Amino acid sequence: MTGFLYGHQGKRRKLKRAAGRIFRKMREIVIYALLVLIGLFLCSPVLLLLSGSITGDYELTQALKPALLEGSGFISWDFIPEFPTFASFRKLLFYSPQFFMLFWNSIKMVLLILAGQLLVSVPAAWAFAVYKFPFRKILFTLYIVLMLMPFQVTMLSSYLVLDRLHMLDTQGAVILPAIFSTFPVFLIYRGFRGVHPGLLEAGRMDGAGELRLFVMIGLPLGSSGILSAFVLGFLEYWNMIEQPLTFLKNKALWPLSLYLPEIGLNQAGFAFAASVVTLIPALFIFLLGQDYLEQGIAMSGLKE
Repeated sequence: MTGFLYGHQGKRRKLKRAAGRIFRKMREIVIYALLVLIGLFLCSPVLLLLSGSITGDYELTQALKPALLEGSGFISWDFIPEFPTFASFRKLLFYSPQFFMLFWNSIKMVLLILAGQLLVSVPAAWAFAVYKFPFRKILFTLYIVLMLMPFQVTMLSSYLVLDRLHMLDTQGAVILPAIFSTFPVFLIYRGFRGVHPGLLEAGRMDGAGELRLFVMIGLPLGSSGILSAFVLGFLEYWNMIEQPLTFLKNKALWPLSLYLPEIGLNQAGFAFAASVVTLIPALFIFLLGQDYLEQGIAMSGLKE
């Protein structure tokens, strides 16, 4: 009788363990399904761009008729077009010289901005992180305050300064203020704060100068913060709209970010194709520097 009871209890425990495993497995499946649905929802704008870029003009006109003709009803959309075509890409890549002109304008401005920030922000962040000088904390607090100010607050003062420097309606009017942005200083500063002071003192005792300490110790150990700042900088300045729209009147000097709003709704397929091509460099840079970006953002949240 006792053996029968023990055997019965053992079977019950096995059934409970099996039921627990099934419940955990079902919970994992539900969680994964929810994550997939959320991911698809977040990626839906990109999927919409890809779908619209290979959709023909007739299908786009029928789908966007309520928006194009300002009529009643809702837009209907099929993510898989009935007759896919690359005509919009052909028109963009082979018959739109203005697109390539503005594309290279964006490349030039972004690269010059990032190169200028490399020469200005990295040494400034190193100085704030390593050296102790009078009013250092007050000055760094002012940097943070400037970082929090939106462009609309500083737009008038920047316009007046650039006007006195005779730089309005030149690409330098967009490049110069961005070079002295305070955000990369803040982000790179957090990376340099991770350098142990004892390591620097040991280098000084071995006869290393301050420049050598910066090059041989600071740059390698703070590389994640530097690269994350440059990734964020590329994404920001590749998509900037307000600065060139304010300081540049000549459309030949505009970046690519101002080209897309100029495309009308009657050129929807062309606009979709241009958006896809514009997205490619930003997506490539993001995927290339994703790990450094995560490390830099994590370091920026650490307290001193």
